[in-house]
Amino acid sequence: METIDPMTSLHVRGALLDDTQAISSLYRAHISVWQRMNPAGQVQDIPYESLTIYERWLHGGPWMSVETAAIHLSHLLCGAGIPLVVEADGQILAYAEAYHGVEPEPFGDHLHLAHLVVHPQHAQDGLQDILLTDLLDQARISRCTRLTANCIANDSESRELYARHGMVPRARVKRFNLPAKSGQGFYKVIEHVTESAQQINNWFMPVGRLGSARQQWESLWPRTWFAVPELRERRAYRLHFSAAGQEALIYCQQQLYVPRGAEIYLWSPKPLTTQLLTALRDWSHREGFRSLVMPMTEETANVMGSDAEPDGYFEDVYSVGV
Repeated sequence: METIDPMTSLHVRGALLDDTQAISSLYRAHISVWQRMNPAGQVQDIPYESLTIYERWLHGGPWMSVETAAIHLSHLLCGAGIPLVVEADGQILAYAEAYHGVEPEPFGDHLHLAHLVVHPQHAQDGLQDILLTDLLDQARISRCTRLTANCIANDSESRELYARHGMVPRARVKRFNLPAKSGQGFYKVIEHVTESAQQINNWFMPVGRLGSARQQWESLWPRTWFAVPELRERRAYRLHFSAAGQEALIYCQQQLYVPRGAEIYLWSPKPLTTQLLTALRDWSHREGFRSLVMPMTEETANVMGSDAEPDGYFEDVYSVGV
C-alpha cells in the first residue's frame, strides 16, 4: 500500500470535466472482477475492455466508464451537484459528490454528501476526513442548516467517519414491498416533463429517499441517460399525481430483474396520505405492475398498513448542524 509523503501538499478543489478519466479510475479501482452473463445465463469473468457501456454501468453506475462519467460530471457542473477532488502532485486520490437541498425538518436547508471514494492505496491517509471537513466549510459558507449523509447497515467505516465529525443518526429509511392493487377513489395522473429541481424546493420526499430528495431528483428525473439504449428501454414514468387535494411528483421505473415490479420515488408538499397511496397502487396495477418497492421511514410506512413487508434493507441518515 502506498502512503502519501508528509511533505506532499494536498489540495481540495472543484472537479473539472478534464478530471473525468481520473475519477472514473478511482471508482473502477474498487472493482476486483468484471463480469457479465452469457447467453446460457451463466456469469463469466471478462476483461473490462470487452464489456459494453451498459455492462460496465451494471457494476456501479455512471462512473464505471468514462463515457457515462463525462455525462454525469457535466450534469453536476451545470448546477445539479457539487463534485470535489483531492489532488496531490497532479494525481487525483479521492472524490466527493454533494447536493444542496431544502426539505422540511428534520433535514431543512442542508448539504448532502452522496458519494465519497478514495483510491484503495490511500484508504488510510485520512482523505475522507479532509473532504468531509471541506464540505462542512462549504455548508457554513452556503448558510446551510446542516450537513447530512446516508449510511447502509454494514458500513462501519462510514459510521466512524461521521462520528468523528459530530454527525449522529437522525432518521432511518427502510425498504418495503407493497402489492399493486386496484382501488377506488378519484385521482388525476398526467405526464410531467419539467426537469428543474426548483419545483421540489421545501417538499417532502416520503418515498424513495435513499440519499436526499435533491440527489434522487437529479439522478432520476432528467432524461440524462437516453443515449444508452438499455437504460432508455427500461420502463420509466415521470408523473404528476393529484388525489384528494394532495399533489405529488412521482418517478416510477421498472425493476431491473423483476419486469412486473416497480421502484417508486415520490416528492410532495405534504407527507404521504392514504388517498395518494391508494391512487398510486391503482395506477400501478392498471399499468401491469404487481409489486412496488418503496423506501420510507417507519412513520410513513404506517400509512401502508399490513400489506407492506420490509425486505431487510435500510439506511441511516446522519447529520450535524453547521
